[in-house]
Amino acid sequence: MWERRIGDVGGEMGFAGVRGDLGSAFACGVELCFSLVGAWGGAVSSHCGWIDGARRTMGGAQSQLSLESTSDVYEESDPDSLQDFCVADLNASISINGFPCIPASKVSASDFFYDLSKEGITNTSNLNFSVTPANVLSFPAVNTLGIAMNRVDFGPGGLNPPHSHPRATEMGLVLDGSILVGFVTTSNVYYSKVLTPGEVFVIPRGLVHFQKNVGNGKGIVFTSFNSQMPGVVISSTTLFGSQPPMPNEVLTQAFQVDDAVVNSIKSKFGS
Repeated sequence: MWERRIGDVGGEMGFAGVRGDLGSAFACGVELCFSLVGAWGGAVSSHCGWIDGARRTMGGAQSQLSLESTSDVYEESDPDSLQDFCVADLNASISINGFPCIPASKVSASDFFYDLSKEGITNTSNLNFSVTPANVLSFPAVNTLGIAMNRVDFGPGGLNPPHSHPRATEMGLVLDGSILVGFVTTSNVYYSKVLTPGEVFVIPRGLVHFQKNVGNGKGIVFTSFNSQMPGVVISSTTLFGSQPPMPNEVLTQAFQVDDAVVNSIKSKFGS
């Protein structure tokens, strides 16, 4: 949704006023105009064609009309929730960006509670860790609320391998163990620290990071995300276990190794 943040004379953005103000009209542009239709309806839609035609007529003059020449600054974000809750209907046939709500009359108290008390099974792979998610797929009540959690259990030496969350920033709380947490920035700078119970960490959105239990016993970390569905991209699995497989010539050139090394790594990921 787009909101008027600065210079909003009179409070509500009357689009007739924008039509009379070429600077604002071209600053908004056709893309913004039509994005407003979903929020404000036909009253806005009727002016979108006018802006497009006027912008084409003005030609090169429009390049002089920028956001700097007006007092309007806009920002884009997901709309605020318009209702108390929207428990996700995971079986709905409608395909949208997110999930539709089940009828409020079918919502029960149990929909708003989820159990993360159970220890995950960590010995199913040599990584010796387990993730129990509480995102919209397992906890539908978080639909539209912009939040999710994970419980991460570690055996001795357990590793949550390098990965990233493309749709969320992560914050974590160590409950048990000694956990080495590290991430790498877009400038290729590596930050890390060993955390003990009661300490927290934050991972900026989209950055590659990991957690490793460096203690002798078990480890537990609870992580939270500012998205109902943060997504996860595991670096090793993405590169060497994709289906269909990523071409060897790409990987050998990227990692400066030969086919034998790439094939050996791929074999460990079933690719």
